[in-house]
Amino acid sequence: MKDNFSDQSDFYAKFRPTLPIELFDYIIELTPERELAWDCGTGNGQSAYILSNFFRQVKATDISENQLKNAVQKSNIHYSKQAAEQTDFEDGSFDLIMVSQAAHWFDFDRFFKEAKRVLKPDGIIAIAGYDLPRLSPEINELIQRLYKEILDGFWDDERQHIDNHYQNIPFPFEEIKIPDFHIHDEWKPEHLQGYLNSWSGLRHFIREKNYNPLDEMQSEFDAAWGENKTHKVIFPVFSRIGRKQG
Repeated sequence: MKDNFSDQSDFYAKFRPTLPIELFDYIIELTPERELAWDCGTGNGQSAYILSNFFRQVKATDISENQLKNAVQKSNIHYSKQAAEQTDFEDGSFDLIMVSQAAHWFDFDRFFKEAKRVLKPDGIIAIAGYDLPRLSPEINELIQRLYKEILDGFWDDERQHIDNHYQNIPFPFEEIKIPDFHIHDEWKPEHLQGYLNSWSGLRHFIREKNYNPLDEMQSEFDAAWGENKTHKVIFPVFSRIGRKQG
C-alpha cells in the first residue's frame, strides 16, 4: 500500500468529503452483529467516527502516521499503524470491514485474503469511493481539464480503479447490490481549492514541476464561480459490498 497522503494530511483532514450516512445505514443493516468493525485505510478517521456510533468498538488502521495524527478521537476507536494486507488482528474477529476511498492503493489479493481471515462468518466487507465533484457546468469543465489534461501522467496507475468505480478489481465475496448514493454538500471557493490541493496527482505535479498549476487557473476558477458565495456540490458514490460465506 502506498503512502501518498502524509505530506497533505492537513488538506485531507479539512477538505476531503465524508461518505453519506445513508450509505453507512444501509451497510450496517446488513451486518449480523455490531460488536467490532475495522476501518481499513482510515486516513483521518472520518468513517471510523461514523462507525463508532454503531459498533461497540472500531479498529482503524493506516500506514500514514501523519494521517493518524490528524484522526478524530473517540473512546471506542483504536488507531494503529498497520498495512491493509497484514495485521495483528485475530482470526474471525470483525463483523464489518469498511474501506473508504482507499482500496485502490491495496494489493488486492493479499488484502482480500487478510479480510477473509479476520472477518466473522457472514461478516460484511464494504469498499466505497466517490467520483469527481459536480458543481456548475463551468466549474466542472475546469475540474475535468485539471484532472484529465494538466495532470495527465501524474496520477498513480491505481487511480484507474476509481475511474472504473472498482468494477475491474477482484472481489472474492458473495456480492450484495445496493442502491446508488451521493454526497451532498455546499462549498465556498476555498473548500474547492483545498479539495483539489489534496489530490495525489497534483502533489506529484508540484514535486516535479516546482509550481502549483492551480495558481495559473485561479482567475478561471474565480470567473466560473461567479458572484455566488457558495455552490452546491455532489459527489457520486460507488461501492462493492460482500458477505463472507460460511
